[in-house]
This record gives sequence, C-alpha cells and structure tokens, in this order.
Amino acid sequence: MKSILKKLIIVLIGVSCFSACAITDKDKPITVNQLPAAAQQMIKKNFPNSKVAMAKQENDLLKTSYDVVFTNGDKIEFDSKGNWTGINCKNSFVPSALIPVQIKNYVQQNYPDNKIIEIDRDKKEYDVKLSNGIEITFNTKFQVIEMD
Repeated sequence: MKSILKKLIIVLIGVSCFSACAITDKDKPITVNQLPAAAQQMIKKNFPNSKVAMAKQENDLLKTSYDVVFTNGDKIEFDSKGNWTGINCKNSFVPSALIPVQIKNYVQQNYPDNKIIEIDRDKKEYDVKLSNGIEITFNTKFQVIEMD
C-alpha cells in the first residue's frame, strides 16, 4: 500500500510540474501600444526613427517581460514595469542617454575608438559589450569586476 501511495505522489508531482511548465513560458505577440507606458516612452525618446518589427510579452512562472525587435535587428528587453533590462544594437550603438555616466566615462577613457553595442542590467551588475568585442561587467557602484 505504501509503494502505491508513493508512486501516486510521484505521478501527481510530475503532472503538476508538467502543467506548470505548460502554463508558463507563453509568448504573446503584442502591439507597441500594449507595452508598459515606461517602455513606450523610452522607445519614443531614444529610438524615434526606428521601426518596430515585432513586440511580444513573455510570461514565465514568476514574471512577465517584454521584447521589442526593430527592423534593423536591434532589440530591447523590458521588465514587467517597462524598465529596460537589455539593449542589443547589432547594427548601431546603444543611445548615449541610456548608458550610466560612469560607464560612458570609463569606456571613453579606456576605449575611445569604441562604442557600446550592447548593455544588460540587473539588480547586481551591468554587462557591456563594445564594438571591438570586449565585454565588461560593472557592479552597482560602477567598478569593473570582470572583463572578457
């Protein structure tokens, strides 16, 4: 009887995990007007001449995020409130207004012939990729903590 109960519990746990995975990780195409207001304003201000090719809402188990891809291949990722978490400018450069001053100054002083083509941020750090391929990680105090 105990082994049947154990098997039943294992099956129920497996079904629950499978169901949770099926419910989550849903991507939904949206229009730019369906993005959070902060994301819409950021795009209008910093990418005024860029045409949006696709916008989508991603629903994971614990969070919602948004992706916007422009026709030139550039991409921005936003959190649920519309704050950017990642900017990837494959065919251009990250707009200067979006780069923290300390990071901008560091790059200008140490890599004057390069531009920032990608920047990601989270609660602990900023990851920056330069046009020459160098990747630099800064902590929240804007100190370099890693370089590739």
